[in-house]
Amino acid sequence: MKKIVSLLLTFAMLALTVSGCGGSPAPSTSTTESTGEPVTIKFANYAVLEEGNREFWENVKTNFEKENPDITIEWVSAPFGELLQQVINMAGGGERVDLIFGELDWIPSLVDSGLICPVSDVLTEEYLSDFYPNVLDAHTMDGEVYAVPMYVGPYILYYNADLFEQAGLDPNAPPTTYDEMLVAAEKLSQLTDSEGNPVYAFGQSTASVAVTGASLMSMVYNFGGQILDENGALSIDNQGFKDACNMLKTLHEKGYNPPNAKLKDLRNLFALGRLAMYYDQSWGFAGIEPINPDSVNFTMTAMPLAGGEGTGESLIQSHCLMTVDNGDAKNEAVRKLIEYIITNDCLSDRMSNETLAFPVKEEMADAIEGSAILQGAKDAVTAAKGYTLIPQTSDLYLELCTLAQNITIGGQDVDSAIQNFKTNAEAILNG
Repeated sequence: MKKIVSLLLTFAMLALTVSGCGGSPAPSTSTTESTGEPVTIKFANYAVLEEGNREFWENVKTNFEKENPDITIEWVSAPFGELLQQVINMAGGGERVDLIFGELDWIPSLVDSGLICPVSDVLTEEYLSDFYPNVLDAHTMDGEVYAVPMYVGPYILYYNADLFEQAGLDPNAPPTTYDEMLVAAEKLSQLTDSEGNPVYAFGQSTASVAVTGASLMSMVYNFGGQILDENGALSIDNQGFKDACNMLKTLHEKGYNPPNAKLKDLRNLFALGRLAMYYDQSWGFAGIEPINPDSVNFTMTAMPLAGGEGTGESLIQSHCLMTVDNGDAKNEAVRKLIEYIITNDCLSDRMSNETLAFPVKEEMADAIEGSAILQGAKDAVTAAKGYTLIPQTSDLYLELCTLAQNITIGGQDVDSAIQNFKTNAEAILNG
């Protein structure tokens, strides 16, 4: 009888431990014991409305609440393009959310609105010390870290291993510099697909949308250049900025780059086998696989290319959590939720198989071991950086797009296009 009771107790204990973020073992930072008065976290999150993200976030809610019975998560949702303004409007009416899931580009607007607080008001210094310093720096404004990233998606090189083989190139030795890329591109540009359509050798988005501007800024980083100084002032009188512009000109004139393409256009061409290499955020594969499920068999990644005097740095992009100070009880509940989410138990499968992103903490360094696609760029996080956060970021990004279009489809010489950009960008920043 004692053996039967012992076995029953063992099974009961096991049942309590198998309910992490998506069914994995639960992170040790949560508690199943009652700790005080009930608290409701108003969590602003656009992703709960999206088909590919809803299940993940509902699992977070269900499992976290199960382990923290005094805390309830209440979703505040709106489509991606509307959520930022919604939470600002709500705050203006006296209703403040407690936590916001968004992107680091949202930080300036939320700081200016007075809504979000430094994450150090909610999270401990010990907890934050394990994050990669360059990742936290990317989420810093006026000397304060205003968001804690769940994972990051720096810009990296995607390439088609099958096309490399067809062109006589070694898919296990991708280019590491722009000069090497141009040599490979000459061979790749001679290929056609099964229907006789030409293969583009290298894709860099130049269409007039904000995400293109981020991609172009990252390309400037590849060449060792910059666009803004540490104070947010325009700083383009550097060789790296000009070298990146000249490369755009070269790619267009040689016909390697699909003209005026959005990232989604490049992903489509890549999925269909009509684009050999292209520059994208790590999570770009989420836009490739649905078009061609077989793309998992030929998709490989590599570190960002180095150009000119640059070392191949790229731009950090992230999905992050921004905190609102609504008092000690709310802050404590939010702290527990953040520490629950940003763990391997919760995020490793998402980063390796769903979102394809990189971990933000030293202790999570092995979180993407299960992703064959990301292995070629596994060190991309430490080779990336942020930019000086300013409220005019979106407008500046669009002006970068105009610069790229003037250089490419507009046929303008690089020096004149840069001068026009400088005039317009200064007006944006000083206006």
